[in-house]
Amino acid sequence: MEKRRYGQKSNGKKRNRNKGPMILLFVIFLAAAVFFASSRGKRENISVALPPEGSGISERSMTEENTEEGNTEGGNTGEWDLEGDRENEEKWCLELVNRWNPMKTDGSEVETVTLSNGERVDTRIYPQLQSMFDAARQSGVYPIVASGFRTRSEQEEIYYEKISAYEAEGYSDAEAKEEAERWVAVPGTSEHQLGLAVDINADGIYSTGDQVYTWLAENAHKFGFIYRYPSDKTEITGVANEPWHYRYVGVTAAGEIHRQGICLEEYLAETKGMS
Repeated sequence: MEKRRYGQKSNGKKRNRNKGPMILLFVIFLAAAVFFASSRGKRENISVALPPEGSGISERSMTEENTEEGNTEGGNTGEWDLEGDRENEEKWCLELVNRWNPMKTDGSEVETVTLSNGERVDTRIYPQLQSMFDAARQSGVYPIVASGFRTRSEQEEIYYEKISAYEAEGYSDAEAKEEAERWVAVPGTSEHQLGLAVDINADGIYSTGDQVYTWLAENAHKFGFIYRYPSDKTEITGVANEPWHYRYVGVTAAGEIHRQGICLEEYLAETKGMS
């Protein structure tokens, strides 16, 4: 019998038999890759507004929660109980906070939900926030919450870091403080301390910032959120243009603010004059 030299190929049958397990492994790998790709969207769809394990917050999808409340008949449309919304607006979601109107409390009483990325928001805006993100993703836009609720100490840290950054660039103390306050609210005057404001950016993979900002500007009011600091309202709001900063004010107020092209300060002055 002729001996097969080292490295010499064996007959076809043996070669095919050896490749069997490799082909099976490849098929399993391919199937896993397809499953991962198909399920990725579902995981991303809940990543922003579902809390992490161990947070003590219910991990039901917001679609289920909204259905139980009777708010999503026909899907996530952002059409909430407007009568209830009007009643609630006067109680909590229309509080005016800016450099001339500091918070009435220190924010420690805000009940928050922790999102899966660690950010927090007021529990009462949680369903609307999830519905808005669901709708955005269904449109092919993928936003993330970059910043939500902040404690006073967290706001102070951001504020003083901004001042220090400008001082490092050569600004005087007064100049650094003035410039910093164009972008960061003085502690006690930030909407983030209310838990009603969120900075929303793009995921950086499936969407760009411009895509997210455009979608929000056109649709956020349907879910009760407003583009809080437009470029043409800086003198009224006291804050430079921030296309990422959205504030919950309720569906009724948000719809009217969007329709008229006004800011929250103007809306509150208008409604006060009508009362």
